[in-house]
Amino acid sequence: RAMSEPAPTHTLDPTPAPAPVAADAPARVRCFSGIQPSGAPHIGNDLGAIRNYVALQDRFESIYCIVDFHALTTTHDPEVLRRRTREMATALLALGLDPGRCTLFVQSHRPEVAELMWLFLTVTPVSWLERTPSYKEKRENQPEDVNHGLLTYPALMAADIVLYKASVVPVGRDQAAHLELSREIVRAFNNRYGPTFPEPQAVYTEAPVVLGTDGVRKMSKSIGNTIEIFAPADEIRRQVMSMVTDTQRIKRTDPGRPEVCNVCQLHRFFGDDYEEIWDGERTARTGCVDTKKLLVERILRHYAPARERYAELMASPATVDGVLEAGAARLRPIVDATMAEVREKMGLR
Repeated sequence: RAMSEPAPTHTLDPTPAPAPVAADAPARVRCFSGIQPSGAPHIGNDLGAIRNYVALQDRFESIYCIVDFHALTTTHDPEVLRRRTREMATALLALGLDPGRCTLFVQSHRPEVAELMWLFLTVTPVSWLERTPSYKEKRENQPEDVNHGLLTYPALMAADIVLYKASVVPVGRDQAAHLELSREIVRAFNNRYGPTFPEPQAVYTEAPVVLGTDGVRKMSKSIGNTIEIFAPADEIRRQVMSMVTDTQRIKRTDPGRPEVCNVCQLHRFFGDDYEEIWDGERTARTGCVDTKKLLVERILRHYAPARERYAELMASPATVDGVLEAGAARLRPIVDATMAEVREKMGLR
């Protein structure tokens, strides 16, 4: 869909305290998703995940988690982890997550997930973990730091979901294999100890693959090809103006190919008139520089309310902390009931 409207904003109570959710009687289907604390997100994060999080707040009983335990497999500087966690939490709130309509918390604030992960590992064959595509990728990308957490990552992922008895997980179709392993781990536990957890089902999202400024690889901070949402306007302008467009369009008068031009593709998400913009490129009425300048202005206008809200929240860390603490507290009845059931079935009481 076209997304030219500004990102939503809302008012946060500095110490929000939503009523606890009953462990045995969810009002709606419960949904869970986790996001890495990579700091303030870029446009690829928003288009690929965060906008979907915002939309699902009213469709499910939505639980969103900043997965700092997971981040420890690659981030080993405590100050960096704390800063990135705060920035991500602040950005999620600024971009439209509403603690009155969803639960937002930090993974380590409900440490019971680590206990459940260990219990899951006792029913998970090592061969399942070794075949995970992400584990193979990490072994290649960081061969000097192949820690045990990279191998057992899927067990923690499964625990993340079903600790809260969530039954659906929003994922892109390219992530289906990762969710299937979580389902296998849950199935193995249920087969050994009796029906305990729902096997989480995928809610497939049509999240776009957002290419970076190089026009070739997926937008990623590790590659350095991003367009930041909350960077200064001059920096955003520099990033957009550096984007690779149609490499076969040499002269301004050459007709363009908007289907392969990354700038033209991004216009789909920041206005209803992208087909008119594409036609201007095809007929050479407009040049790549014109299209980039227009994209800069639309990005800045679209995210202006979120940028203002982000600055306000970063200046009021107690407000963000209050949201995260309330989210973790709200989940405690669910967690206590889940772990009591698990310990009983496994003979730990």
